[in-house]
Amino acid sequence: MTRIIAGAAGGRRIDVPPGATRPTADRAREGLFSTLEALRGPLTTARVLDLYAGSGAVGLEAVSRGARAVLLVEAGPRAARVLRGTVRALGFDRDPARVEVRVERAERLARTPAPAAYDVVFADPPYHLAAEALRRVLADLVGHGWLAADATVVVERASRDAPWSWPSGLVATRSRRYGAGTLWYGRAARPPD
Repeated sequence: MTRIIAGAAGGRRIDVPPGATRPTADRAREGLFSTLEALRGPLTTARVLDLYAGSGAVGLEAVSRGARAVLLVEAGPRAARVLRGTVRALGFDRDPARVEVRVERAERLARTPAPAAYDVVFADPPYHLAAEALRRVLADLVGHGWLAADATVVVERASRDAPWSWPSGLVATRSRRYGAGTLWYGRAARPPD
């Protein structure tokens, strides 16, 4: 069973859509948010983009921990319906400007101009998605204004995969392995002076 770990909705259950959805494990999620808070401080002013949201475990955790705005992007209509139900059950639908579920492919979203820049981007695509395809998505996010100047980007990949390499516009900061998955942390590259 997947639950929110901390914050306003701590301990509350998250519904997991049937099928190929693979929620980020509790231990990895706790490590993720500890690292984000160490890197950025509290999330209370952060805008968070959760690509390939699935159950929404990461984005919903961000809302529970006080993120200012969260966009959950999920391509599967069935998974998105379950996710919207969870958003309602947690009471996060009371402020639509704070939590949005968008049914859209991450690849398509990344190629559109951003309505706002995001401080934290989490990308946990299906492990079978080729690394190069994910790098293209991230490069498109950079090129279309989705990342704030000091944005932190986190990619979850299977630990058995080759080491992750970042596209132009993003630089590596660290990585942490949690069993079958590894979280790779990067940040938006500062433009040269």
